[in-house]
Amino acid sequence: MAVILDGKALRDKILLNLKKDIDLLTEKPKLSVILVGENPASVLYVNNKKKTAEKLGIISEVIKFPADVEEEILLDKIKELNNDDKVNAILVQLPLPEHINKQKVIDTINPKKDVDCFTSVNYGRLAAGLKPYVYPCTPKGILLLLDEYGIDLDGKNVVVVGRSNLVGKPMSLMALGRNATVTTCHSHTKNLSGITKTADVLISAVGEVLIEENMVRENSVVVDVGIFRDENGKVRGDVEFNDVENVVSYISPVPGGVGPMTIASLMLNTYELYMVQKSEVHSDLK
Repeated sequence: MAVILDGKALRDKILLNLKKDIDLLTEKPKLSVILVGENPASVLYVNNKKKTAEKLGIISEVIKFPADVEEEILLDKIKELNNDDKVNAILVQLPLPEHINKQKVIDTINPKKDVDCFTSVNYGRLAAGLKPYVYPCTPKGILLLLDEYGIDLDGKNVVVVGRSNLVGKPMSLMALGRNATVTTCHSHTKNLSGITKTADVLISAVGEVLIEENMVRENSVVVDVGIFRDENGKVRGDVEFNDVENVVSYISPVPGGVGPMTIASLMLNTYELYMVQKSEVHSDLK
């Protein structure tokens, strides 16, 4: 039976230590979140982020715009936040309405306040093997979770299923930074199961039922990033958990695995950006 990679327990430990650090600050970090429209999932995510931030002593504001907001108004607001010394971290909740140029909006954020590591500057630094101001939240959370269980990627075969800018691509880059041998799979990959079975560590970030028992190697590590509701309304991930659990050595559950680590990483990033702005020294993920 596999060891469960418990993201909730690690999140709680990280946030407890982070609160202690924040309590020592005379001035508190501030996170500004921009929410466009009333997408129910986005509203839920933003509210959860705000509640978590406030428990830690992080000042959190949510700036709401209607779905039909003009792009220029959004850009002006971001520029205003860039120039506000009291704002340390800026997050634009995705997705944005189709009439808005997502990358243009993201690239308007000052890279030193880019809490998601989405700007071309930070993403480009990551791709070039340089340190971004902070690392992308979900891949960062995955590495923290693997570290907690003593799972070293150095020299390991890591297979990442999914090539999104949010998880798949940065995860592959960050695993390379840990000296892993990385294979990235996607919708055009041929013989997917043949590749996934070579993985010492398999990370799936697709958002649909995909990874079955015959696709994993015995005693490997499986990290399930996908989260969605199935036809019965049950929250689940990419991996057939009950079957795969009997084959592998470690596995992350959905919910309770990567999700809590993403929010923990967001809070860490907010604090780290605050420290970057105060010290002008790049943060690093050890």
